[in-house]
This record gives sequence, C-alpha cells and structure tokens, in this order.
Amino acid sequence: MCELLGMECNVPTDIVFSFSGLALRGGLRGPHSDGWGLALYEGRAVRTFLEPAAASLSPLATFVRNHPIKTLLAIAHVRRKTRGRVALENTHPFVRELWGRSFVFAHNGTVRSAKKLTLGRFRPVGDTDSERAFCALLARLESSFTDYPRARKELYRAIAEAGAEIGAKGSFNFLLGDGEHLFARCATKLSYVIREAPFKAATLADDEIRVDFASVTTPNDRVAVVATAPLTRDEEWVTGIPGEMWVFRKGRRIATLAA
Repeated sequence: MCELLGMECNVPTDIVFSFSGLALRGGLRGPHSDGWGLALYEGRAVRTFLEPAAASLSPLATFVRNHPIKTLLAIAHVRRKTRGRVALENTHPFVRELWGRSFVFAHNGTVRSAKKLTLGRFRPVGDTDSERAFCALLARLESSFTDYPRARKELYRAIAEAGAEIGAKGSFNFLLGDGEHLFARCATKLSYVIREAPFKAATLADDEIRVDFASVTTPNDRVAVVATAPLTRDEEWVTGIPGEMWVFRKGRRIATLAA
C-alpha cells in the first residue's frame, strides 16, 4: 500500500519537516519506493513535483526539501504499487480541473471494480484504480452541482457520499484538495495532528530530525497535518475511525462526516 500526507494551514507554511518524514518511508524506512509526488497550492492553481522513483533516493525530493515553498494546502504521496505499472502517469497526486479550480487527489488502498465506475467527461491518463476513482468522484460532483457550491456543507456531504459509494468495495483512504479545503477519508488507517499555540518541539518518528515550532511560528499560526501513520513520536495524533471523513480549513478540523 501507499502512504499519504496532507497539510492545511491558516498562514502560508512550508511542508519540509513533514515531507522529510514521508520521504524516509519512500524506500528507506518503508517499502514505498515506486514513486512519489507533492502538490502545493497557490490560490486555485497547483505546483506539482512527480517522480516514478524512490523519494528517499531522489535528488528532486532533496531539492524540494532544500528549497521550501510556502503554501496553505499541500498533498503528498509515496507509492507502493498494487495496480498499474511504475510510471510517471501513475504517480500520485493527480490533478484535474473542475469549476475553474484545480482539484488534487491521492489514494491509499485498492478500489475493486474500478473499471466499472462512471467517469463522465474525466479520463485517466494512467492505468491505476486510484486515478479512475478520482475521475469518478469528480464526475459525481459535476453531476450534482453546476458550479462550486456556495453552501459548502452540501459539497462536504457530496464528497463523503461519493467516497462511501466508490469505496464500498475495497479500501478507499484518500486526500482531496480544492484549494480551500482538505478532505481526508479514513477507510482503514489515517491520523492527524493540529499544531497551534502553545507550540512545542517535535521529532520525526523515523529519524532524529527535530523542529522547535515555537521558534518558527507566531501565536496565531495553525497547521493541520494528516498522514497514513503519525510522522512524529512526541505529538498527540488523532486516529481516524474507518468510515469517516474529516474536512480541514484554515488549520482547523471543521467537519466530520460518515463516509
């Protein structure tokens, strides 16, 4: 299986610390060596880095860590392939346009009967069940709303319902970003932590890299980090319940829905 990482904040923040922990699991501290990707929002547009290789050995991943880019919303992924060959087109996260904004998606698990899903106008570039599931999810949203919903709770419910239907067979852990929210569905395994004042130091679970967040933040900063498994050893992570979806905005968990 793969591992997911998401970050959603109320002020622009770099993801270097958390991405460093994820990259270690991409072939060094974990078996997820079949590709890695990172998507960083800038407004409605997205800057992406993708490579069908082990993140822990990648000069590009090292470049990303050494050149921090601040963002309000980021999604990252390290892949251990189950369906679909090791190739750039099969590397998460995937990006598609809907309602004039970029949607970003990364998946952990297996979606059975993915070839039977209704995709609408969206078409996969690669041959993974993950990308087909993403296309199907967007098709359901497009069929439900003519434009980005003003009633945000209606969007939350629609994503949760689509996630439940698509993931009914198999396991459908996913992160979805729309430039304004981070949606995180737990099918089997997912955790999150909110970093806010009073800030403390944290150490990566798989290395001795340590950051004192009090020295690099202000009292008003707030950052939500979501991962397949906790990335730090000295923070209190909240463990997800299978069948629920979290919604994060401005560094807060603002909703939890059955999904």
